[in-house]
Amino acid sequence: MAIACRLDELLTIRGMTLVELSEHVGVSTVNLSILKNGHAKAVRFSTLEAICIALECQVGELLIQVPDAAA
Repeated sequence: MAIACRLDELLTIRGMTLVELSEHVGVSTVNLSILKNGHAKAVRFSTLEAICIALECQVGELLIQVPDAAA
């Protein structure tokens, strides 16, 4: 199993842009884009917490397990 990030989907559902999220959480749009596109190798708990607060979601809604072939 692999871990996938649903950031793009949650942004769409919440009607928020990556730039707006960046301003709310204090993380650069470049770093959020890396996370959104599935290229991040690690994420700080403080960053996860800030994203979840801004998007009003749980970590399990943001990060999900997927079969390796679909990652």
